[in-house]
Amino acid sequence: MGRVAVFEDKELQELITHFTLPLKDKPSPKTNRKKVIVISGPTAVGKTSLSLLIASVLGGEIVSADSMQVYKKMDIGTAKVSKEDRQKIPHHLIDIRELHEGFNVMDFYMQAMQAIEEITARNHVPIIVGGTGFYLHSLLYGPPSGPPSVPQLRVDLENEVKEKGVHVLYDRLKALDPDYAAMITRSDRHKIVRALEIITLTNKKVSDFSSDSRMQQELYDFRCWFIYMPKEVLYPRVEMRCDKMLSDGLVEEVKDLEKIGLRENISACQAIGYRQCLDFLRTPQTPKDWENFLDAFKKASRRYAKRQFTWFRKETLFRWLNIDHLSLETVAELIIQDFEQNH
Repeated sequence: MGRVAVFEDKELQELITHFTLPLKDKPSPKTNRKKVIVISGPTAVGKTSLSLLIASVLGGEIVSADSMQVYKKMDIGTAKVSKEDRQKIPHHLIDIRELHEGFNVMDFYMQAMQAIEEITARNHVPIIVGGTGFYLHSLLYGPPSGPPSVPQLRVDLENEVKEKGVHVLYDRLKALDPDYAAMITRSDRHKIVRALEIITLTNKKVSDFSSDSRMQQELYDFRCWFIYMPKEVLYPRVEMRCDKMLSDGLVEEVKDLEKIGLRENISACQAIGYRQCLDFLRTPQTPKDWENFLDAFKKASRRYAKRQFTWFRKETLFRWLNIDHLSLETVAELIIQDFEQNH
């Protein structure tokens, strides 16, 4: 990119929606704070291509904020950045776990903060990229608080899942804490059980556990962006991505992962695309079964994009940028120019 497009302040304001943060959410200015770019947005919007372009201009290193890209061999279904691109631009928190190993929000927080510290120590620019809202929230405000697990209560809830089904417990969670329930899937057994455990132990909603007192703004100047397109433009892109994943070999990838324990990883086996494919592999795999699989895969992907919009509407540090009619270079220049300003 030749850095041709330079925008006046007025133009910048007109291009960015929700640009100005509410006064109470603006961090106090500290000239010694290191700047960190955070790029999020719904699935299939183009976060990876944008981050690579920005990193190439600024001398950046990318930190993945995707809960599934941490796992080795989960490549196609997570839209993992290619190895060729990773050789050109340093990436962090990709392929750092075997499938049998766990990874949670606390793991992400600790490793992401360590990566940011190391990147800034090299005088490079950290660029956090991903759509997992819960992970990004922990990075900005500190990891979530909550009571330690109680083994017997956890066993009771897990047994209830086996007896009644995970959807029954999800409906209970939705009644008790609709805000948190809206952020997770109806089939995410691990998060549903943990949420009900917290509610039972504390008599408080999970969404009530705020970490604002540990806000990381004192350490870093986070420049947060939510790039998006109107849903009538985005959803066809989401469906085309699903088709491409299948043509690239998603089913074969899932078959290979199943052999090394995909179904035993509670989180990974529920990931969009993987869960629907595992369900398909249990069928006779007739043309009708394939049609049902494809429909379920695309529907789950669209719903995930919708949940991402819902989550980030509550994240006041993010500035929303409609990129529908903007070129990749223009979007990158906007973010770079904002990064280079002193405000």
